Amino acid sequence: MNSVEPQSSPQQKAGAFLRGTLAVLPLTLAVVPWGILAGSFALEVGLTPLESQAMSAIIFAGSAQLVALGMIKAGIGLGSILVTTLLITSRHLLYAMAMRSQISPLPLGWRLGLGFLLTDELFAIANQGKQHKFDPWYALGGGLSFYLGWNLATLLGIVAGRSIDNLGELGLDFAIAATFIALVIPTVKKPSILVCVLVSLTLAVVCALFEVQAGLLIAALCGMTSGVVYARLTGESDMPGTQADRSPEAGAAHEEHDA
Repeated sequence: MNSVEPQSSPQQKAGAFLRGTLAVLPLTLAVVPWGILAGSFALEVGLTPLESQAMSAIIFAGSAQLVALGMIKAGIGLGSILVTTLLITSRHLLYAMAMRSQISPLPLGWRLGLGFLLTDELFAIANQGKQHKFDPWYALGGGLSFYLGWNLATLLGIVAGRSIDNLGELGLDFAIAATFIALVIPTVKKPSILVCVLVSLTLAVVCALFEVQAGLLIAALCGMTSGVVYARLTGESDMPGTQADRSPEAGAAHEEHDA
């Protein structure tokens, strides 16, 4: 499909951008403690304030940043840090694959920009399924505002880390778990999704206990596979309740076919 520039008026673009910003705002606020922890921990590891801020500005991956900082503090080599970071952020490849059909028609600049801004939070608000039209300005508003929020939180952590001792002992890391819980729970609308979540959760915990570096990727793949298998074995996709998940056009076509 050829790349096309999003066609809309300036008012429509601004409106979509604002809606995206507002949609991601609760998640942006939820990760503020996480960003503060990342900024303060970077100073504790030995990075300068500029390096600490640059880490959030360039890498822009909270879990990967915290794990990488912990490995730097432990004196682990660069190669191991890069491999571990790759495994942790590999879920973004799955996000990109899920959104490929929506983003691939866009010009290169849009694809690169949204690709850099793609996070768990942006995926949660922008990937609404085929029944919703993808709006790049909505995604840009959500992604860019979240990026700015994360970096401002990091800056706050850098400032606080230089004036408050033992900031990491305040339990700010709970924000990580709270954010992902807030992302996952609203999506559990079918038994197959519940199976996917439970399998992923169980395997993630098991892999963490046995210190399996690729545990997150293993848990994600097994969870998705189990959800798909459950849906096919139970015929969930053919149940009447799934009619609501179809687009209006698909629903009308189905009713016409039944008639």
